[in-house]
Amino acid sequence: MTTFDKREEGFEKQFAHDEELRFRATARRNKLFGLWAASKLGLAGADADTYAKAVVASDFEEAGDHDVFRKVRADLDAKKVAGVSDQELRKTMDELLVRAVAEIKAGR
Repeated sequence: MTTFDKREEGFEKQFAHDEELRFRATARRNKLFGLWAASKLGLAGADADTYAKAVVASDFEEAGDHDVFRKVRADLDAKKVAGVSDQELRKTMDELLVRAVAEIKAGR
C-alpha cells in the first residue's frame, strides 16, 4: 500500500465518520426540535415524545430539513399557535443543531 493509498483511506474514513456525526446530530436536533414544538403545542410527557418521534420520522420524506420545518409549521398553524415566525423556527433549528453536535461530542 502506497502513501497515497493510505492517505486516501484516511480521507475515506474521516468522510464516513463526518457523515455519521452529521446524521446523528440531525436526528438528535429533530428530536429536540420536536420536543420544543410539542411544548408550543401544549403537549407533555408521552404525547410530547410521540410528537418528537413524528418530527424525526418526517425528515425522511426528502433531502434537507425543509420537510421537518414544513411539518412543524403546519402543526403550529393547525393548532393556531400564534407568535412563532418562520424565522424563529429556523433559528431554533440552527441552535438545536449546535446543541446536538455538542451533546454528541460530549458523549451524551
